[in-house]
Amino acid sequence: MKKALIAGLLLAVAPIAALSAQNWDATYTATTGGHLLGNPAAETKLISFVSYSCPHCANFETQSEGPLRLAYIQPGKVSVEVRNVIRNPIDLAAALAAECGPESRFWGNHRAILRDQPRWLGVATSATAAQQARWSSGTVGSRMKAIASDLGFYRLMEPRGYSVAQLDQCLTDEAEARRIAESARADNVRWTISGTPSFAINDTMQEGVHSWSALQGRLDAAIR
Repeated sequence: MKKALIAGLLLAVAPIAALSAQNWDATYTATTGGHLLGNPAAETKLISFVSYSCPHCANFETQSEGPLRLAYIQPGKVSVEVRNVIRNPIDLAAALAAECGPESRFWGNHRAILRDQPRWLGVATSATAAQQARWSSGTVGSRMKAIASDLGFYRLMEPRGYSVAQLDQCLTDEAEARRIAESARADNVRWTISGTPSFAINDTMQEGVHSWSALQGRLDAAIR
């Protein structure tokens, strides 16, 4: 009878203990150069260098999201920091949209922009000469708003709770645009980023690794 009672208590406690475990997939930290998801004290630290207009980056997001978050980030084994690679004005407009609002909004914005990339990148590749001129002349704010309008960023961000006025406030923030661009330049000087996406594990650039299938083995080796 006593043994049965103890066993019953253990079964009752087990789910509570499981629920109390830290879910690092909901821990967001702003960094000097980007945005960090996961346990800031994780022994394995991954930096992901991303260009929003890079199709390989969108593919990486699709392929890695489930396994990376569930098996590596959520249990606290790995933290992931996203940093921008700015190759063109579209990258800058997308980065300003992704970073609009508090830190807790970034990761949802980031994923939404990359998931919708096949649509808006198709629009960008067929842009008229007049559209391209709007994207590359005038104030930073007018250029970013033109890109956002032509590529449908306003419609993309509306379900995420952003009004036109709110997104415009972020797109016309020239100080933030300069900060993003300068941070990306500094990263390229430090890391010599050869392509996107690129990855650094524990401050070591992973040469020739640009996909989830290639990165996963490197992460497993670093964790062991």
